[in-house]
Amino acid sequence: MIKIFESEVVKVSKAFETSEYRNLFKEYGYDENEIQNRMSNIWETIFFGSDEDKFYFEVGDDMGFVTDTGNNDVRSEGQSYAMMAAVQLDDKDVFDRIWKWTKTYMWMDYGIHAGYFAWSVGLDGTKNSHGPAPDGEEFFAMALFFAANRWGDGDGIFNYTKQAREILHHCLHNPQPMWNHENKLIKFVPGVEFSDPSYHVANFYELFALWANEEDREFWAQAAKASREYLKIACHPVTGLNAEYAEYDGTPHNRDNHHRFYSDSYRVALNIGLDSVWFGVNEELTAAMERQQKFFCETNPGELNNYIYEVDGTRIDEEILHPVALIATNAAASLATSGENARKCVEKFWNTPLRKGDRRYYDNFLYLFCFMALSGNYKIWK
Repeated sequence: MIKIFESEVVKVSKAFETSEYRNLFKEYGYDENEIQNRMSNIWETIFFGSDEDKFYFEVGDDMGFVTDTGNNDVRSEGQSYAMMAAVQLDDKDVFDRIWKWTKTYMWMDYGIHAGYFAWSVGLDGTKNSHGPAPDGEEFFAMALFFAANRWGDGDGIFNYTKQAREILHHCLHNPQPMWNHENKLIKFVPGVEFSDPSYHVANFYELFALWANEEDREFWAQAAKASREYLKIACHPVTGLNAEYAEYDGTPHNRDNHHRFYSDSYRVALNIGLDSVWFGVNEELTAAMERQQKFFCETNPGELNNYIYEVDGTRIDEEILHPVALIATNAAASLATSGENARKCVEKFWNTPLRKGDRRYYDNFLYLFCFMALSGNYKIWK
């Protein structure tokens, strides 16, 4: 496939087939050494920086956790994100520490949610909830498969392949499954019948279709197709924006203002951008991301980026909670798009530093993932 970037022609191939990953920063003229140095500095700041910057903490000789600094707890989201970052950037010690802490304190071995992970626990490991959040499970499974392929399986909980397959088995066969078996769409949480568009990572499901238990592989292949189709209808036909929670028909789920384009919603752009690198550009999803970039670069530029919006573009007189996350994910969408708005979004991200303060956890994790993706460091490990 050939994509046109103003005066340049760039060949975009499926990284799954070629093992070649785009460095969009380099394509746009940024210095390769500076790109890689920034990549390293982002990792070091988040995981080993000062107490004011980091949110990873080690416990004893062999465990560690990530704190949601805005809520003062540990979340399956954050633990699974940290494991994904660790395997991508080749830090097995961090990966194993986080996984052991997660299995020790977050895994549930009884009740209707047995086999899942509590979505929120205290810093001392006490469960705040005995309910799971499916985005944690899918990232745990994907990170574990990558760890097996990059470092090899170990014993017990460090038999990564076995652990990943068990997680995915529970996701589908638990008494309260995380996916709807009829439409193949991920649920917001088990026991409800609506979704969160940002949970849809079709590129992960393509790999689950290869590596999960054999009897479930066809389901995952269908889930990948279903999620791409779902995102097409979840992204607004004019603005490209998507709701935090949405019904199975893509319409916003009106619950506690989660029908708006807000926090969770930002991750969709990253997911679509990364999917386009790993498995190829989907023209309709690319068009949705072009609409979203146009919305923030042309329709509501500058300081207007910092407001909450309805998915139809109606502005709410309230500022967003995670402005750096929005800048980062708008840039990651450029892996699927082209043209001046794509370049503007990448440039804005490049010129934006990591976030400081209590809300840095979510913003800086998405900053890290988007930088990995845009620099060619977010890879499939076979």
